[in-house]
Amino acid sequence: MPDPSARTERLPVRYDHSLVTETDLYLFGEGTLVRAYEKLGAHLATVDGEPGAHFATWAPNAASISITGSFNGWSTTSHPLQMMGQTGIWQGFIPGVKKGDLYKYHLSSKATAYTVDKADPYAIHTQIPPLTASVVWDLDYTWNDAAWMRDQRRRNALNAPISIYEVHLGSWMRVPEDRQRSLTYREIAPKLIDHLARTGFTHVEFMPVMEHPFFGSWGYQCTGFFAPTARYGTPQDLMYLVDQLHQAGYGVILDWVPSHFPTDEHGIGYFDGTHLYEHADPRQGHHPDWNSSIFNYGRHEVRSFLLSSAFHWLSNFHADGLRVDAVASMLYLDYSRKAGEWLPNTYGGRENLEAIAFLRRMNEDIHREFPGAITIAEESTAWPMVTRPAEVGGLGFNLKWDMGWMHDTLAYMALDPVYRKYHHSKLTFRLMYAFTENFLLPLSHDEVVHLKGSLSRKMPGDDWRKLANLRLLLASQIAQPAKKLLFMGGEFGQWSEWNHDSSLDWHLLEDPRHAGLVRLVHDLNGLYRTEPSLHEMDCEPAGFEWIDCQDADQSVVSFERKSKSGQLTVVILNFTPIPRTDYRVGVRVPGAWLERLNTDAADYGGSGFGNLGRVQATDHASHDRPYSLVLRVPPLSAVFLTPEKQPEPPPAKPAKP
Repeated sequence: MPDPSARTERLPVRYDHSLVTETDLYLFGEGTLVRAYEKLGAHLATVDGEPGAHFATWAPNAASISITGSFNGWSTTSHPLQMMGQTGIWQGFIPGVKKGDLYKYHLSSKATAYTVDKADPYAIHTQIPPLTASVVWDLDYTWNDAAWMRDQRRRNALNAPISIYEVHLGSWMRVPEDRQRSLTYREIAPKLIDHLARTGFTHVEFMPVMEHPFFGSWGYQCTGFFAPTARYGTPQDLMYLVDQLHQAGYGVILDWVPSHFPTDEHGIGYFDGTHLYEHADPRQGHHPDWNSSIFNYGRHEVRSFLLSSAFHWLSNFHADGLRVDAVASMLYLDYSRKAGEWLPNTYGGRENLEAIAFLRRMNEDIHREFPGAITIAEESTAWPMVTRPAEVGGLGFNLKWDMGWMHDTLAYMALDPVYRKYHHSKLTFRLMYAFTENFLLPLSHDEVVHLKGSLSRKMPGDDWRKLANLRLLLASQIAQPAKKLLFMGGEFGQWSEWNHDSSLDWHLLEDPRHAGLVRLVHDLNGLYRTEPSLHEMDCEPAGFEWIDCQDADQSVVSFERKSKSGQLTVVILNFTPIPRTDYRVGVRVPGAWLERLNTDAADYGGSGFGNLGRVQATDHASHDRPYSLVLRVPPLSAVFLTPEKQPEPPPAKPAKP
């Protein structure tokens, strides 16, 4: 409905071609205009001394386009745009348009008898859903995170500790007096920072903040590839949240979805009466799993659109990285399709060659322009070299989710401990491939929805054993070579399955068992951050060595983690409720060993069984090592030990003459 308070005067349209240059048009058509958001969309500007807004959009098959908005009474005829030659770019400058004005594109197609009002594909701000108009806005903001940005590359490096807390902004915490209302970007900032300090994570990952019409899609059905959702505030409010996190010392990773988009009429689907952003043939352009449209990666202008979206979040919002959703669905033409439901590539294969080329180009461009940023692939198959450079045939991501570890580990942990010895290989198999990619171990939102139950509920036994198993699971994740991710609620043992329509159960922190779990997560993350042996070679084979991976009868594994300088951490994991006394573990270093962390400590809700903080190595050789420790290994627990005197680093190699 028209806004009754809207301005209705007719403002003349000016066709100022200086705002979109010939070079812009060439690069856009070539698929290499990686900051197209600076030219397309709505931009406040002054032309011939008159302030207003310049509008530009890509619609090569439109017969006409007009700007309809709150400034012209939603007229569909008063402010027509003009195509720039045969480029498909329509543009026009309207004096008097102000920040906050609402608008859409009114398109008539020359291909079909089709007229429609579309939101701006390049809009940087929108109305709050379910309203769908775009909002004239700017990105003015004074950042205060220069120190973080200078240090970004070091903090996001493969040899740095990366422990990610995954958050859905709309349901992490609701307003206490109104549990139906989510916190705004600004309201959540101090509360989230306090919780990150309490739990010790290094980064936070936000499930998609890009505008999406259906809240229940969690942001994965995105219509606003340049606009943060208005549900929680303005673009500047999101900038404030990122800024505050950076100043407090936390990295920010954004979920990003270049794999598909929803079919809502106001979105980019069938934009100008043709399948412009998506494939026309449903065997290529329709995603059966999500009932959504698939981008046409072979179209140059679509590549400019997606590359520009990635650059927008990294540049204008200072994101430290992008976690790219559903990469497998991009790589395979037959993904989730039966025979006859897909079209092979030009060589007869199932690989999506255009998507592969796009992902390689995306990663190359990002790493060139944002050398401190990281890209993370949610890729669920055995596609080779996802995290290897494009020049050697890889896709160029920094990290890849290890979905195999997640499935094997959760299946193993769900077993009654009496049966675990028969499935011991689920604990050990990932080390057969652990260094073929740069992996991240995910315990994500996907594992606690759709009747899968919370992490706590997946565990067997009574409540004490469930929480003991959860402590063991989280310690095992920290101990293994890879980066880490944990979805919100897992850090305090949420019993309920995640529900995006309500807050997490924060009242559980009043229970000492759950408060103890939070203390454990804080101490696990602290040990991971401060011990180079636990993070420095997360992605290198030299950083890990089994001590004993064959003790299936007792369901115990032990291994070493090592730093580049030779520092050691020994980890023993006991997956049964039986305490082990006089359990011998071979070590390389004589003298005293410190029990740095024991998940069965009373402070964490455990039984307090352990080694009183230290144990002396003996000269008894074991496990191909000259010394050994005789330990008390608690039930359903992890024990981390480091030598009181770490081994001397190896001598530096002499410089070549």
